[in-house]
Amino acid sequence: MTSTAARARSPYPSRTASRPAVLPRVDPVIWGDRTAPGPLDAASLEHYDTNGFVSLDALLTDHEVESLPAEIDRVVASLAPDDERLVIEPESNQVRSVFAIHELSPTFSALLTDPRLVERARQVLGDDVYIHQSRVNRKPGFHGKEFSWHSDFETWHIEDGMPRMRALSVSIALSENRIDNGSLMILRGSHRHFVSCVGETPEDHYRASLRSQEIGVPDEGSIGELARAGGIATCLGPAGSATMFDANCMHGSNGNITPYGRSNVFVVYNAVSNALTDPFGGLAPRPEFLATRRPVGT
Repeated sequence: MTSTAARARSPYPSRTASRPAVLPRVDPVIWGDRTAPGPLDAASLEHYDTNGFVSLDALLTDHEVESLPAEIDRVVASLAPDDERLVIEPESNQVRSVFAIHELSPTFSALLTDPRLVERARQVLGDDVYIHQSRVNRKPGFHGKEFSWHSDFETWHIEDGMPRMRALSVSIALSENRIDNGSLMILRGSHRHFVSCVGETPEDHYRASLRSQEIGVPDEGSIGELARAGGIATCLGPAGSATMFDANCMHGSNGNITPYGRSNVFVVYNAVSNALTDPFGGLAPRPEFLATRRPVGT
């Protein structure tokens, strides 16, 4: 457990006060040397620094993408219905998420350790990296539920013990991400502000939050303030495109009532120097499939 003193030293307190607060970020966004050669050019790094994300067009070829949906189906079929890595939609029996996909599938393991991803993460984070979390998120046609606005870092800091904002996510489209089928939305520039949330975290909160999160959700006033300041970006693109975004970006997605299902694979890279400590919320750590505590570089 994290001591009271350690929690007090955190520059990003949350779930401890009766009112929300918007706090300044004290960490860099680009940790690496901007002048060093790398797969992201200067304009891409500047866009990431300013907005909190950058689009990676045609990251994968059509040939690479075409077999991945079937591989997800194979993984889902191999898991017992009560396997915690398998998350079911709260109002249906459809699959919402599959966690630790890189450990369940050699195909996804090879993809998520590919230099096209890893070298970009190293360039931004200025360190060797490891996979903190991986998952597939599905939004089935007609029934895909929304993901509420949230900062991943808030959860990773409070519930997992990630010390600083030295991590990022990559969302790779496995099907077309359209304007109307519940695609990822990001509040531009929100990564430069930490929204401190209200509400005490219950034990084993992850069991409920993976299906429908209610604790660690920012207040509407703070979301409105961030949206007015930077606007909302909707991350669209064909299968094989991707979005790389900062761990503290405020993001979410609408439900999908269209006939067009949406499927993305997410991977989170954390700097090896930013390995998890005890959770800053004072509770026991979440399971390994949500937050690896074995920082082996990729």
